[in-house]
Amino acid sequence: ASKLASSGVVGIVGGYCSGATLPTLKIYGDAKLPMIIPAANSTKLIPENPGNVFMINSTGNDQVAKAIEYFTAHSIKSIAIVNQGDAYSQDLADLTKKNWEAAGMTVTSFETTNKGEQDYSSVVTSIKSGNPDAVFWTAYYADGGLLIRQLREQGYQGLIAVGDGSNSPELFKIAGEAAEGVIGFSNPTADFLPEAKAFTEAYQKAYGTAPGPYSTLTYDATKLLAWAFTTAGSTDFDKVVATLQGANFTDTISGAISFTPEKTLARSNFVVLEGKGGAWTLAP
Repeated sequence: ASKLASSGVVGIVGGYCSGATLPTLKIYGDAKLPMIIPAANSTKLIPENPGNVFMINSTGNDQVAKAIEYFTAHSIKSIAIVNQGDAYSQDLADLTKKNWEAAGMTVTSFETTNKGEQDYSSVVTSIKSGNPDAVFWTAYYADGGLLIRQLREQGYQGLIAVGDGSNSPELFKIAGEAAEGVIGFSNPTADFLPEAKAFTEAYQKAYGTAPGPYSTLTYDATKLLAWAFTTAGSTDFDKVVATLQGANFTDTISGAISFTPEKTLARSNFVVLEGKGGAWTLAP
């Protein structure tokens, strides 16, 4: 971040992991650089925003609302929550626990694991002892896939759900058949956006691989920043920030972009996915 800030750039598009994004906010703010975040969405980013940062992925508050809506509709009464203690997963876990219990429901266990952990036996034992209707993994796919596999191997038969940090297709390579039926709460990826067909084909042709989970949002963020420079008539910091704050930008793949006074996306973009046949599909 410091290298970019001193290199003469006039704007920033980026921020995948919330924990890594948090310390960059002040650097870009001090450098008077408008920043658009396409992926990171922890609510912890909001109070740390110096005023130059705009988030185009819905926040953890929206994800929790979607998760509770889904759980309630499917008669889930009790859940176990597992996070990794980082800015993203702990924020999502804490928000889920707070709102789930406020709705009169039960959290049977609240687990924090270490990144890179290989053996989840003790966590699985703790989860199973509470007999929850569902397990909600709020961290990233690399470790989430292992937990899912070990939950099924050790006999857990309830619903397993994951947050948007686990919406990568790579989850299925790690979890294998255990990922069948897993529910995911996700930003709308290219696979589920009709407007993304041409983008997906062009991306595949250029890079030899399918777009990643945040490719469309990153594309939209880049277009939004370019639009802001053009509309402001310059790269002047104050003019660009004011232009972004007043945006109603519709030239996107992922949907219209406008912002709340907190500079978060003014609508929820979360969808519910289900693992079927080794891939994500839209849940019915």
